[in-house]
Amino acid sequence: MPKTVKRVGVIGGGQLAWMMGDGAKSLGLDLVIQTPHPTDPAVSVASDTIFAPIDDAAATAKLAADCDVITFENEFINLDGLFPLANQGVCFRPRLEALAPLLDKYHQRCYLRDIGLPQPAFNLLQTPLNPDRMDFPVVLKARRHGYDGQGTFIFKERESFQELRSKLGDTPLLVEEFVPFERELAVIAARSLSGEVVVYPVVETQQEKQVCRRAIIPAPISTETEKEIDAIARTLLNSLQAVGVFGIELFLTANNQVFVNEVSPRTHNSGHFSLDACETSQFEMHLRAVAGLELTKPTLRCNRAVMINLLGYEYSQNDYLEKRQKLARQPQTYLHWYGKKQSRPGRKLGHVTVLLDSNPHKTPQAIAQSIETLWYS
Repeated sequence: MPKTVKRVGVIGGGQLAWMMGDGAKSLGLDLVIQTPHPTDPAVSVASDTIFAPIDDAAATAKLAADCDVITFENEFINLDGLFPLANQGVCFRPRLEALAPLLDKYHQRCYLRDIGLPQPAFNLLQTPLNPDRMDFPVVLKARRHGYDGQGTFIFKERESFQELRSKLGDTPLLVEEFVPFERELAVIAARSLSGEVVVYPVVETQQEKQVCRRAIIPAPISTETEKEIDAIARTLLNSLQAVGVFGIELFLTANNQVFVNEVSPRTHNSGHFSLDACETSQFEMHLRAVAGLELTKPTLRCNRAVMINLLGYEYSQNDYLEKRQKLARQPQTYLHWYGKKQSRPGRKLGHVTVLLDSNPHKTPQAIAQSIETLWYS
């Protein structure tokens, strides 16, 4: 019989770990955070904190001595340093073997291919390179540590491609075909220790400069497409024997073809709506899974919702209190402010979720634009 989990170690102290706080409280769990800075968001909800870089395996050994299980807020981890700890009996959920095929984007593509999931054509960017033999547009991605559009580049012509390639030098890169998508979609799925899988409603994500600006819940897609995405999520998590929440980003083409874009082995920005729009948030669901508890149903509490990221638009120390107060006064609007001390363009400072049942005549897009007008004005 698995041991009772009371203290959960979390590698990473950003807003994803911070948003685990309420779930941990409701489940009677203590969070112990490994993070480098006292100002990181999750420090405020932690029972204890180890201040160290997230890839510091020696610090993780100290974390393990104080916890029943260790999980992850992000994927910027040192697998080579963690495997010896796992071999000594440290319990990681998801297990390191489930993370190993996913952290490098080329390895992730190979894994998705091997288990038969639909995705764009891809290859390593070879050197020496002959762009005259490439079909443009193409997508170039850094193999590690890319997020929020960082490390991803879309090229429509050879000239700009050659210019950037010369700047990047020997950086390991992945090249993918460009998918002419009609919508970008995402889905959150969780798998328990016993192998139960639950899948949240599929959402439409709207990106600008490859950073998510907003999510529409549920996505306006056919039942057939929804079933296909549900099957993709279950195939992936079961193949990995994963434990915890994973985020899956997808493309949908005009002829209803679905392609997997990227997989994140953690809670994900596209699932933030679940804090206010679902019976169980993705953060509580993740803690349920890693603590060995039964999963609950990820049922929507409303018919529709829209989540809007509050992105930095300037370099500033401003806490934007006046704007936050205006946002919080909007009908059926839930504001989550991450408490970050510095703003910079594109940085995720918070998010707003609006439940739309009280606005039956307003579209999610119109609601999102009204929130963004208040924020960016």
